[in-house]
Amino acid sequence: MTRNQAFFSPFQGVRASRGTKRRNRSEDVGDFSPIDWEFAEAVGVRCAGTNAYSRAAAAMPAEFEVRTRVAQELVEDFVGLSSEAGPARVQVISRQDWVRVNIVGFRRFLDPWFRGFAAAEAERRDPLFPRVRSAMERSVRPVSRKGLAVELGLLLGFLSRRVLGQYDLILPSDEETSSGPLHAQADVAHDDTLYYVGPNIRALEQRYGFSPPDFRLWIALHEVTHRTQFTGVPWLQPYFLSLLQSVLGEADLAPVGFPKFVSELAARVKKAGSPADGAAAEGGMQLFFRTEEQRVSFRAMTSLMTLLEGHGNYVMDCLGAEHVKGQARMSAALHQRRQKRGVSRVLLQVMGMEMKAKQYEEGQRFVEKVVELAGARGLDPVWQSPESLPLLPEIRENPQAWIARVAST
Repeated sequence: MTRNQAFFSPFQGVRASRGTKRRNRSEDVGDFSPIDWEFAEAVGVRCAGTNAYSRAAAAMPAEFEVRTRVAQELVEDFVGLSSEAGPARVQVISRQDWVRVNIVGFRRFLDPWFRGFAAAEAERRDPLFPRVRSAMERSVRPVSRKGLAVELGLLLGFLSRRVLGQYDLILPSDEETSSGPLHAQADVAHDDTLYYVGPNIRALEQRYGFSPPDFRLWIALHEVTHRTQFTGVPWLQPYFLSLLQSVLGEADLAPVGFPKFVSELAARVKKAGSPADGAAAEGGMQLFFRTEEQRVSFRAMTSLMTLLEGHGNYVMDCLGAEHVKGQARMSAALHQRRQKRGVSRVLLQVMGMEMKAKQYEEGQRFVEKVVELAGARGLDPVWQSPESLPLLPEIRENPQAWIARVAST
């Protein structure tokens, strides 16, 4: 299989998490992980639902190969950046495989910390070990490993029905077997895959009568923009990973703290009283933080992702208006989809996805204002260095301040 070939059997395909080599049993975190990952995957796959086969579905991989190549040319010319990674790997996957891909991601983030506690079992000469194990077991017991797995699986299963595309930035490739701390992985080549969730894309095309070639190009423009950001700006990926390491490096991700996080976040959501109140979701991750440095890094990561998401939407809409028939109707449909109310809105809030929707809007407004005030290339200084990135107050309230700041350096 070539790097650009999509691995696809209509909506029942890659089983991505099974593609990575499993660790030796002796390296597993076992009962010290507060999440039964295999059970979470099984629940998520079950909740993702079934994927109907159709002749049109069978043509999607080849179609997305073509649309992704076209999108890459358009995006690079528009933003003035060129990917240094060559052509992207493209995969059209099922909802079930989207769940599997993201289980791999969760495990990569969390297992190093869980494994640190499991490693204590090998240090039997340590007199503290029995007490550590006893405290951990008491903490995990009220919220069982399978209970947390069910919650995670349900949430991923729900999201799998909504996601259209995803750029695989830091998930391990098939050849990568290490799952050590993120700082040890910072210079490991990532998988660089663009995923398209076939059933969801087909469902929207059928529901709204979108032209498949046009809608698929429009979706590709957004995902390719994110890939171009990370593969066309040499410092961006290491900087992002350094922020992530700072946020998670000393976070309370141990089995003692994780169930507490789940219960405290649920209490915050309940106290908020309204699905429209995003305070609980926006603050949920900060329940893990121990230091001011982590909070600073979290704010920096939030401002970075707000910029990147908004820039992705801006590029998608600008190029779509010129190259995609029916782009305005597609944009309106997706905006309406993001404003969904009821139980879905509550679930999105609990998962922090409300903040992501807000990032799209705030980031796009910032980019549009910068272009309005400073011209088509007015955003170019943002790619110069981490110091040139806009701060959250500049994004949300004062784009002029960012323009003035970067002009003076």
